[in-house]
Amino acid sequence: MTTLIWIAAALVVIGVYLSWTAGRLDRLHSRIDAARAALDAQLLRRASVAQELGTAGVLDPAASMVLYQAAHAARQAEEEHREVAESELSQALRAVFAEAQQADVVREAPGGEESLEELTQAVRRVPMARRFHNDAVRAARALRRHRTVRWFRLAGHAPFPMAFEMDDEPPAVLGDRTGH
Repeated sequence: MTTLIWIAAALVVIGVYLSWTAGRLDRLHSRIDAARAALDAQLLRRASVAQELGTAGVLDPAASMVLYQAAHAARQAEEEHREVAESELSQALRAVFAEAQQADVVREAPGGEESLEELTQAVRRVPMARRFHNDAVRAARALRRHRTVRWFRLAGHAPFPMAFEMDDEPPAVLGDRTGH
């Protein structure tokens, strides 16, 4: 009789552990979804501001064209090409704002100070949003690699989480606090 009680207690403990682990995995997947939505919002904001700046007529024609095309490509990219398109936008921003004079030209235009500040905030927030997303992905992957999770299929049919890898280095002119 005591053997049955010990077996039942062990099964309850195992059940509680499995339930707790499945709940933790579910919370991690929810965190990934929320972080991805935040990352998507920041990427869209950055591309929108860059696209507006590319069409504002304050930059020289070549810089405007480079910025507009990269921002448009980033906004229209299919999911499987998104990382490349976003990286190309980062490279275009660094090319256009390689020197402080370009930022000064934008700043001197009507509404330019606000546009430049909005772009600066957008390029600063993308790396943070990407880091939060990738940290959540890393945590979920680590948990999904545990034998218990694999053996009992605690992840269900959820796809294996993928990190978002891109070049998100901001232009030096926009990356520093003063904008100079």
